[in-house]
Amino acid sequence: MAFLLALTAGLVSLFLWLRKVGAREPTLPPGPPTVPILGNLYDFPTEFPHYRFTEWARQYGGLYSLKIGPGTAIVITNVADVNELMNKQSRATADRPHMHIADAVTNGLNMGMAQYTEQWRTHRKAAHTILMPQAVARHLPIQNAEAMQLLQDLLRRPRGFYNAIGRYASSVILSVLYGTRAPRYESPATAAFFKAQHEWECLLEPGATPPIDMIPLLKYVPERFAKWKRNVRKTRDLQRAVYFGLLDKTKERMQSGEANGSYMEEILARKQEFGLDYENIGYLGGALIEGGAGSTASYLQSLLMVLTAYPNVQKKAQEEVDRVVGQSRMPKLEDLEHMPYLRAITLELHRFRPVAPLMIPHATITPVEYKGYTIPAGTTIFINACELLSLHLPPQSLLMILLRIGELYDDPETFNPDRYVLTENGTKPGVDAPDLKPNFIFGVGRRVCPGVHLAQNSVNINVMNLVWAFNYTAENDAAGRPEPPDVWNYHKGVLSVPKPFKCKITPRTPAKAEMIERGLAEATETFEKFEYGLEHEDKEFVERARA
Repeated sequence: MAFLLALTAGLVSLFLWLRKVGAREPTLPPGPPTVPILGNLYDFPTEFPHYRFTEWARQYGGLYSLKIGPGTAIVITNVADVNELMNKQSRATADRPHMHIADAVTNGLNMGMAQYTEQWRTHRKAAHTILMPQAVARHLPIQNAEAMQLLQDLLRRPRGFYNAIGRYASSVILSVLYGTRAPRYESPATAAFFKAQHEWECLLEPGATPPIDMIPLLKYVPERFAKWKRNVRKTRDLQRAVYFGLLDKTKERMQSGEANGSYMEEILARKQEFGLDYENIGYLGGALIEGGAGSTASYLQSLLMVLTAYPNVQKKAQEEVDRVVGQSRMPKLEDLEHMPYLRAITLELHRFRPVAPLMIPHATITPVEYKGYTIPAGTTIFINACELLSLHLPPQSLLMILLRIGELYDDPETFNPDRYVLTENGTKPGVDAPDLKPNFIFGVGRRVCPGVHLAQNSVNINVMNLVWAFNYTAENDAAGRPEPPDVWNYHKGVLSVPKPFKCKITPRTPAKAEMIERGLAEATETFEKFEYGLEHEDKEFVERARA
């Protein structure tokens, strides 16, 4: 009898506990309705989550909560809340949520995904040391030279523009980090990186894998029944082949007396000072490649997309470049300070198509009291840049009519750089948004991207060059009518990467085409320092390009 009473009491207690699992605590911000056990997991988006998050923001406000099983997440879609929680209270919100997937792929050593530990701080310190503005300035010659090859690639093979941009972005970061460039998109390191990066981004997208952190038992599902486990193993193998292959070659070059001043040479030479072993150095370099190559490529691909889709913007930008630069030379980085419209284009593109719509989630280290709510320790924090900067959804959304009202921006679903000419933060005249700083797209709080200065130089150099050099027009459809690219046609994944699109690229004048060819020849001396140990096919390509 006593046993039955104890069993009954235990079952009742379990039942009462299970009723609470997945329920939203009254101390949390509001959010969509939950169901027992799962919370909001049943309704959590499995692709393009920032669109669904934006819809929920329309219903529940700029700060709302989600229950993911027994766990908690908050979604921030109000810039004042971002500033208060992520910047002013950064000590409490600098963590990353534990992600079994990320740890399984990288041993917990990826700086961008790692939790706020002493090991992370060691990686961060090393990255900051070599990515300060003074150090970044030393690498402008290779950035300018690679940008010149991008122009030549578009001049000679305009239909290959999409991959040419990918080659540029990867070659710059490979040259700066490892002292070895990629003359072709098909260069082994470039091809291997983009393959690994695509698999990694797909794994990281919220909803793309089972909720292993919420239901740990899923870790023990046999691999043959768990596709995600096979994807983890594949991604891990691809990443390690790229990261440690590049690091091994850098070490060999240093030992043979062929050092060329790359970042990873400095890290290897100072590894005892930084307290990093070879495994940590390999993953530090890998995280820096990820932060530099994929985001820069997707940004520049989106740039050509909007220049093609908005010819009035292209024409106005070209007029400004011509007015500042003239017809007898190419743009220089210092010219940008005299080009307010081009600076506005770079800011508007960050707003219109943020490279990372949800950034990388943060997590709370300690409980946070805010606006009468208690956000518990271990809460995942999503920052919805799509809502903060764009305030729009795909055309098929039923809520588009609501969003056309625009709380911060006039006509927010239109690419319009003039908004940043009229007001500092691009908002409607009279709207006070002092916390909406354009550079917040590079991260917030203690997780700001350490490569921001390098990335900004790449963006600025190429925006000027690409506007100066070429016209971008829509290809004709079967009926002979211009068919602009679909500015909503993006790959799913943690980064906003436009799917390949059609675009006709032609040099604006024969003189500009000649300057591009001449400029590439003048860059040969810069390139040669980074061409040690090129593969046979790359050497042949370089020889043909310079013939």
